[in-house]
Order: sequence, then structure tokens, then C-alpha cells
Amino acid sequence: MSTHRAVHVKSAGAPLELVEVETTPPARDEARITVRACGICGTDAHFVSGGFPGMSWPLTPGHEIAGTIAELGEGVEGFAVGDRVAVGWFGGCCYHCDQCRKGQFIHCENGKVPSYQYPGGYAESVTVPASAMARIPAELSDAEAAPMGCAGVTTYNALRHTKAVPGDRVAILGVGGLGHLGVQFARAMGFETIAINRGAGKADDARKLGAHHYIDSTAADPAEALRALGGAAVVLATAGNSGAMAATVGGISPRGELVTVGVTPEPLPISPIQLITPGVSIVGHPSGTAKDVEDTMHFAVLSGVRAWIEELPLSRAAEGYAALEQGRAHYRTVLTM
Repeated sequence: MSTHRAVHVKSAGAPLELVEVETTPPARDEARITVRACGICGTDAHFVSGGFPGMSWPLTPGHEIAGTIAELGEGVEGFAVGDRVAVGWFGGCCYHCDQCRKGQFIHCENGKVPSYQYPGGYAESVTVPASAMARIPAELSDAEAAPMGCAGVTTYNALRHTKAVPGDRVAILGVGGLGHLGVQFARAMGFETIAINRGAGKADDARKLGAHHYIDSTAADPAEALRALGGAAVVLATAGNSGAMAATVGGISPRGELVTVGVTPEPLPISPIQLITPGVSIVGHPSGTAKDVEDTMHFAVLSGVRAWIEELPLSRAAEGYAALEQGRAHYRTVLTM
């Protein structure tokens, strides 16, 4: 049995340790990937702290994986050894539950997430369901492709499923790991793009990313500032802060949408009357399937959208994760193998 290096978290809140683990060969309908890059996502903190039900330990984090197929299990069609693939939050589906039979693979009742149902991408090798794999276009490097599997698809796929059309005003709440991609995608889709963030520190970056307007939510009421610009058709809430999300609702145009992708367990402090009179909707949006990840990468190639990344070797995973936890991480830290 061959071995590879992987990061282990032995129990909830334990440190990230680099260990040697046995390499799992792929079973039927699975593939083994030699990992080349893996993004560090904010949700990794929820896993490391044991914030999801039914978790098993030790845990290997990482659900923004890019690499090369090393080995194919039986029954895998359409992929070959050597193909470059990405695996994101969508870590596979079963194809036979009611949701899959409806074609809603992202809602698969037996759906998997790397690091949750099987070891994740802070490792030199991962074995994944073939249904999770997205083909990486030649124009993207592995480090560029990795964040597209979660941060990229979550923002791009959310925006393309709103009712907004080119020329509409779209606000991105939070200019971080997801939001800095959301701003770029919104601009590339032809929306009048508004970035909202706490403090003026991200104003220059937001404009470089393509925002037409910047709202400092500590200096102005975001809803009033949005109304002054004419109101937003869509607010894409990437910041995991319920109060900040609710503060934008008064600035959403009639029939507009608040799309929540920032993860937080806190209730949204919004009253029905804020929704009823203007007919505003609040929508939760899950990331996207392997095909959606392919679409995201294709659009990134067409439009020039790229995550702003800082690369660290796998051996420095604990350092990269600590930077995320302490709020001093770059827009996207990507571990390279």
C-alpha cells in the first residue's frame, strides 16, 4: 500500500498536523487524484471546529481541490488518467435519490462534501466520486482553478440564477474570499456593480476588482446608500453576518432579491413588512454541481476573472489556516503540493 502526506485534525479544534497516511485506491465510480492545489475556504473553519453534525475524526480539511487523475475505478466514463480536474464543495451525488431523479444533484440526499464524507484536499492525494469531477480548462493553472470549485461557483452560479439582467444594479456584500470573486463576476456579467464592506480599507481593491461604487457600511446606512444609487436588483450576501445582510434589505428594489451565500447560524433580523410591501425575496443559494464548476471556469477564462491568491506549500497549511481564522488571510490562500 502506498502512502502520501495529508493534514490531520485529530479532534474538534485540534491543531493541523502533517502526517503520512495510506493512499486509498478508487472503488467503482471513483477516481484518485494527485492534488496539485487546494484553496483554504472560510467554511474549513466550521469543519476544524467540529461545527457540522455527524463528523468523524481525524479530519483532513479542504474542498477547493485541483489536480490530475492518477487512477480510475471501474465504470468511470469520459475521464482518463492524466486529465486535469477540480473538485469543490459538491463532492458527489448518488443519482438515485428523489432529488437526483428530479435532476437536482446539488440537493442529493446522499450528497458528499470533501473533508466531511471523505478526506479532503489538504493532501497529496484524494479519492473522490467521479460525479464530483469538473474538467479544468487548459488556460487555468491548478492554483487558479482550485478556488473556482467553491468560492468561484458559489458566486457565479448564484448571480446567473438571479432575475438581474445586464445594466441592473447588483451589490456584493463583503469583499473577501467569495466577495472579491462576486464583484468580478458581477462586473463581467454587465451589472452596475456595488461593493459593500465594513470600513474604507477595501475601497481601492473593490474598484480594481471592477466595482462601480463602494459603500462603507460603517460610514453610511447601506440601505440608504443603495437607495441613493437607485436601489439594487440583487444583493449577493457573501459576508457571514446576519445583521449586515439585514441592513441591506431596505435598499433592494421592488421584486428584488437578497441572495445569501455567507454561512452563519444567526437568525436574520428582518420583519415580514420589509419583504411584503416591496415584494422582496430572500433566497439561499448552494454552491453548484461539477458541471456548474466547469461553467464557472469557462466563464472565468472568457472574462479574465481570477481569484487573488497567495500560494503556500502544503507543509505550511497550519500557518495558512491560522491566517484565515485570525482574519488576516489574503483573498484566497491556496496550498500547493
